[in-house]
Amino acid sequence: MSFALIQKVNEEQKKHAVVDVRTGDTVRVHQKIKEGSKERIQIFEGVVIRTDNKESHTSRITVRKIASGVGVEKSFLLHNPLVEKVEVTRRAKVRRNFLSFLRNRSGKGARLTAVNFDREGINTLPEAPKAEEAKTEEPAETK
Repeated sequence: MSFALIQKVNEEQKKHAVVDVRTGDTVRVHQKIKEGSKERIQIFEGVVIRTDNKESHTSRITVRKIASGVGVEKSFLLHNPLVEKVEVTRRAKVRRNFLSFLRNRSGKGARLTAVNFDREGINTLPEAPKAEEAKTEEPAETK
């Protein structure tokens, strides 16, 4: 198989646009959950402690939250069709790509310094490019 063919398949699998998520953001990830024949959307809210391959079709974020006093981490592939939506609710000032030090901290020590940002501007995605409809051109009539 040629590299061009693999690259074409990868581009077809990508979503047309995803939210610009950075390390240190507090996000709400809406994920489809299938339970038997039913389908519902579950929201996972936490701090992004890692971002990987931002420009690739395998771009991934790792989100950490505290649930019942226990730290829970979950990785999400941003271009996965099961990930419905990612909302950035808070942005923080960080100087690293991987915030592993947050695992050892709790309470006030785990807080990050908030930064003002345009919430609506970041969470608004551009429209999907409309597929060009196959227009059948009628032959011009001659007089």
